[in-house]
Amino acid sequence: MSDEIRPDEARRHGTPPPNTEAEAGGPPLARLGIVGLVVLLLFGVPLWTVVFSGAQWPAIARIVGSLAVVGAAAGLIVGMTKGHGRAHSDGWARIGDTLLGLVWIAFVWSVLGQVLGLVLLLVGVDDPARSRIVAAAVVVAVVALAGWGRREAMRLPRVKNVTVTLDRLGQGLDGIRIVLITDTHYGPIERSGWSADVVAEVNRQDADIVCHLGDLADGSVERRRGQVAPLERVSAKSARVYVTGNHEYFGEAQEWLDHMTSLGWDSLHNRHITVMRGGDRLVIAGVDDRTARGSGEAGHGADLTAALDGADPALPIFLLAHQPKQIDAAVAAGTDLQVSGHTHGGQIWPFGALVRLDQPVVSGLSRHGTRTQLYTSRGTGFWGPPFRVFAPSEITVLTLKSG
Repeated sequence: MSDEIRPDEARRHGTPPPNTEAEAGGPPLARLGIVGLVVLLLFGVPLWTVVFSGAQWPAIARIVGSLAVVGAAAGLIVGMTKGHGRAHSDGWARIGDTLLGLVWIAFVWSVLGQVLGLVLLLVGVDDPARSRIVAAAVVVAVVALAGWGRREAMRLPRVKNVTVTLDRLGQGLDGIRIVLITDTHYGPIERSGWSADVVAEVNRQDADIVCHLGDLADGSVERRRGQVAPLERVSAKSARVYVTGNHEYFGEAQEWLDHMTSLGWDSLHNRHITVMRGGDRLVIAGVDDRTARGSGEAGHGADLTAALDGADPALPIFLLAHQPKQIDAAVAAGTDLQVSGHTHGGQIWPFGALVRLDQPVVSGLSRHGTRTQLYTSRGTGFWGPPFRVFAPSEITVLTLKSG
């Protein structure tokens, strides 16, 4: 039997379809070169800062430190390959993801350590004392931030209350409460208990509408069913609505839409529903993630025109779109409020600065055009590295007010 995995089979396994060019002749040299350079920088800068530089540690310390860093680099490569490649091993994914988070923190604070070293140099502190102070400060910072960051990632998210005024919102809908959860990323770390706690917190908010904004899970419905199961118990007075994120399109997007429907949620696959309260109505529309069209998933692709087909143009529009970058279409369609996730608020500082290069907003409420507002959640869970550093997770409660 052939070992080849067809794109449709890859989707059922919850992994991206293989690149045929890479399968035939191996990864392009340019890609390997970029990956190699990134790994060298991520591990090389902390190694230089803590072990070498001008600290003049004993030879045994330099040898042990070097071996530890080389071992961590190898663990990262193997963990990411086996965890997120064809094998899709949750155990290896946990190793790779954890090492990725740790080395990012170590890299960032090693760079900042070099700044500290420059300050110490300017005030007259010489080596090896200067470099040893820097090394100690970096180690303490990395250990402290890694411990705190993991706790922040695994904790029950804080509830964030936000009031949004919409000029076209009818008086009957004034004060309507909408709870947002997003980017739960149920994956290699078993988080069924955390999922149940999130649902309990959501239910305490007494919401009219509950939204899941995508990136529900990493992997297939079969693998993540248990972690997602508590979402069936989410309560809302008027509606529970869900849209796909980009990670659904690494695997089983349609299967996840169908599964959420089976749990009693409205899966807004380029469509809308209308809710009524106090005699006034609100259009709640949802579109596929912006990556859907290129995923190979038949019948998928963000289509706001289709989502609003048949909607009364005089009614206010509340739009679910996974990525803030989808705001341009929302503005063109006269949307009143778009809600998004995707950014995680950067997740591990200062990654938010890199996110901002791709997305118009990293978190919070912003205005676009003359009518449209956008709320971007920092996310309820985390992706990959089980750390959140200066980017806390959230369960968002939006209270809509009539203008």
